[in-house]
Amino acid sequence: MLQHLRPALVMLALFTVLTGVIYPFALTGFAAIALPGTANGSLVKNGDVIVGSSLIGQNFTKDVYFHSRPSATSAADPNDSTKTIDAPYNADNSSGSNLGPTSAKLIDRVKADIETLRGQGLAGPIPADAVTTSGSGLDPDISPAYAKAQVARVAKARNLPEAKVAALVDATTSGRLLGVIGEPRVNVLELNLALDGMKGS
Repeated sequence: MLQHLRPALVMLALFTVLTGVIYPFALTGFAAIALPGTANGSLVKNGDVIVGSSLIGQNFTKDVYFHSRPSATSAADPNDSTKTIDAPYNADNSSGSNLGPTSAKLIDRVKADIETLRGQGLAGPIPADAVTTSGSGLDPDISPAYAKAQVARVAKARNLPEAKVAALVDATTSGRLLGVIGEPRVNVLELNLALDGMKGS
């Protein structure tokens, strides 16, 4: 029996070292050299201060900033450990709402969001991502249409010309990868940082 057990244990130890230690360290080292920014979390800095990641959205609520799309993430209720509460852009708990198109809760929430946007002065068609959540709840990007729909509010709150804010949206819009993959998008954190850096803001 030992003659069969010994090779099995040797192979187990060998592959544990190979696949559990050497391979991960080699891959991590390669990634750190080839793609250092991505390997370290795609961190975004404002000067020397880390303010977030370009891959994880944040919940901007002030009128002077462009707002992210709604988020369905949640957190534990501090008053009742068996329940959860809404916690937009909670990076500890990536999730979607899982509510279907016939859900009364979803319909009521979307209607309320539309009323809020209309109250902020948004006229015309409302972009879908202005009232719908992403599957992760942490989407860092919005559509150019939603960004442009917020230009008037942001410009008014900052006492800036709308044309100047609109030009900033255009400058921070990323196109499709290789011209065909994905959709044009605006990273909200990077847009707001650029906004803070504008003269007169």
